[in-house]
Amino acid sequence: MRSPAVRHVLTHLITPLLMCIGMGLAYMGAFVTPEPHHLPVAVVGTTPQAKVFAQTVKDGAGDKLDVRTVATRADAVDLLKSRDVTGAYVPSAHTPELLVAGAASDMGATAVERVFTPVAAEHGVPLKVTDVAPPVADDPTGQGLFFLLIALSIGSYASVAALGAAGAGLAMRVRALLVLGVSAVVGGIGALLAGPVFHLAHHDLAGVWGMAWLYSAGILFVGVGLHTFLKRWTTLTMMLLFVMLNFTSSGGLFRPELQNGFFGTLHAFWNGAGFVEGIRSLLYFGDDGLARSVWTLVIWLLVGLLVTGVAALYERPRRARHAAGHGESAPQPASVPVPARPSSVPAPARSAAEEGTEAESAARSAAEIEEEVEETVGV
Repeated sequence: MRSPAVRHVLTHLITPLLMCIGMGLAYMGAFVTPEPHHLPVAVVGTTPQAKVFAQTVKDGAGDKLDVRTVATRADAVDLLKSRDVTGAYVPSAHTPELLVAGAASDMGATAVERVFTPVAAEHGVPLKVTDVAPPVADDPTGQGLFFLLIALSIGSYASVAALGAAGAGLAMRVRALLVLGVSAVVGGIGALLAGPVFHLAHHDLAGVWGMAWLYSAGILFVGVGLHTFLKRWTTLTMMLLFVMLNFTSSGGLFRPELQNGFFGTLHAFWNGAGFVEGIRSLLYFGDDGLARSVWTLVIWLLVGLLVTGVAALYERPRRARHAAGHGESAPQPASVPVPARPSSVPAPARSAAEEGTEAESAARSAAEIEEEVEETVGV
């Protein structure tokens, strides 16, 4: 391709085309065909009949279900509230009951209902479904937290362009302070959306803000640190880490038991899953499992701080060379007199070519920064 302008455009089209492929593979791979994989359920009862029934359900479902028996209905409720099982079936000749926790996963509750409704129908009785941990009325499917995750993620990774590209001339410590401020603002926006605006959270708004801040700060520190090395490819990398792999493994729509092994494995340690499960623990399950989710977010924040620290060390000698090249070295000691230049000898003038080259370089750098910011925010 001979035209530099066309070549420039084609180069910039690589990123959106790779995003198209990545988003298609990630979203369709994670969401298009949800199927139970070792979905944990319980059957209430310790009699031989209950154990035979549980084994029959297990044999019929194969690897789709992991079936256990519990002694009492109260034990089943405890397992649901600790999210150790997705549903619990209470056999009865007249009024069989299915216990679910809708706040843990609306899709999971629907999946176990589909499993046990035909079982009750075989005995000619209707199935009673009881939700022991329903979501708030303002968020009937419990999926509002997933969309809150999306809002926080976009606010975080889009800010990386401004802090990493437009702020490239700032010292890393200044960018790090800006990251702390921006993540606090993003967390505050998240708390406002979850509380006063959409009423997803009816209590513990301070905890929601704290987890949103941790989540956002982790993303921002990772992104600002990576930008030092990846430059304009940071956008694609951030999309891969915090959209393609993050949203799909968060459990906001489908819990890991309804996904393939890849996304189910990511759910165990990815930051989006830590945020969603942590907020669920805070709002619906009496803080059960909250500590683990908080530690997940803290580890991601520590990884971000490590990446940023490495970037700062990498930038230090480059900044020193840049300063030396522009005459910003230390001044001469005051005790050494500097003779005045005779007025008859003019200072060496910089050539117009040199000034033009520097101006062109500065303009090109500014244009590249603007392109990167627009590309990232546009996504």
